[in-house]
Amino acid sequence: MSEVSEKLKEAQRRIGALAKASPELFGGFARVSKVAAASGSFTSAQKELMAVAIAVSKGCEECILYHVDAALRHGAKEAELVEALEIAVEMGGGPAVMYGAKALEIMRALQ
Repeated sequence: MSEVSEKLKEAQRRIGALAKASPELFGGFARVSKVAAASGSFTSAQKELMAVAIAVSKGCEECILYHVDAALRHGAKEAELVEALEIAVEMGGGPAVMYGAKALEIMRALQ
C-alpha cells in the first residue's frame, strides 16, 4: 500500500471514529454529502473535482485525499483534475499552487 493510500485510510478511520462518536451529526452530514455528490447537471466526477478545487483553495490536505479518491472512483481523469486545479489556483493564489501540486501527486499515487 502506498503512503498516499495509507494517509487516505487513516483519514477514513478518523472520520469513522467521529461518526461513531456522533452518529446523529454524521448522519446529517452524510445525507448532505450524498445529495451534493449525486449526478445531476454535473456528473458525480465533475462534482468531486469541484470539491477538490475547493479543498485546494482552502488548504485541506485530507479533504484533497478524500475527494481525489472519490473523483477517481467516479471516473475522473488526470486532465480533468488539472483543469479543476487551474481554477483553484486562479481563485486561491500561491497557497493553492502548493495544494494543487499535492492533489496531482495524490491522484497519481492512487491510480
